[in-house]
Amino acid sequence: MTAKTTTDLNSKISDRDLIYEAKLSGKMPELMRGIFRRKIIEQQVAKAGISPTIEDLQTAADRFRVVNQLESAAATQKWLAERLLTLDDFEDLITQDLLSDRLAEHLFGDRVEQLFYQNLLDYSGAVIYEVILEDYELAMEIYYSLQEGDLNFADVAQQYIPLTELRRRGGYVGRVDRKQLRPEISAAVFAATPPQLLKPIVTAVGVHLIQVEEIVEPKLDEQLHQQILTELFDRWLAEIMDSHPQHQLR
Repeated sequence: MTAKTTTDLNSKISDRDLIYEAKLSGKMPELMRGIFRRKIIEQQVAKAGISPTIEDLQTAADRFRVVNQLESAAATQKWLAERLLTLDDFEDLITQDLLSDRLAEHLFGDRVEQLFYQNLLDYSGAVIYEVILEDYELAMEIYYSLQEGDLNFADVAQQYIPLTELRRRGGYVGRVDRKQLRPEISAAVFAATPPQLLKPIVTAVGVHLIQVEEIVEPKLDEQLHQQILTELFDRWLAEIMDSHPQHQLR
């Protein structure tokens, strides 16, 4: 019995094993949606006549390596080995990503600027520090101490933030977009005159002590252009996939 078990464990994992494991782990629907997403993109790319050049693929591969910190051939090989990917798989991955980007630009590139101006307020940002407490009275006590200069925000962060990295940064969250914030917090943050400490704000999460350092006016730079483009593209793909019953993915 032991010898047979050892032999079974040493045998090659088959495609059937992978499919069975995906079913048991509940990941099959996610994998099926991924396959369907890829097929939609391939179909629409062919329909639009999008065909990247070798130079396009090389540029995309170089960018991918930079983003994933694959600074050498050895680092790339290790990254592939950890994911059980071959160099051909890597090329397919780069190609799929590039085709997705090109299709998104083809379908929605001319709508980005219009959407930006229609939702200008949503793309406003703020640079903030934040500490979340459980007790409102304690939050008010700390608020007045901060106002009077008896404490600074870093002191409060050191004592009340459990997350190590955020505590080390003294509660510095950095830039957040208006639409990332809860409505009650957003209203107070964007009504502030920086630098300004806000009175404690109660939400379902807790009591928020927020220092507003800067209000950042929206600017349609390359990063925001790509963010809006991705939002439009993902929404479009989701609508197509959601309109197809699950059995059509089989």
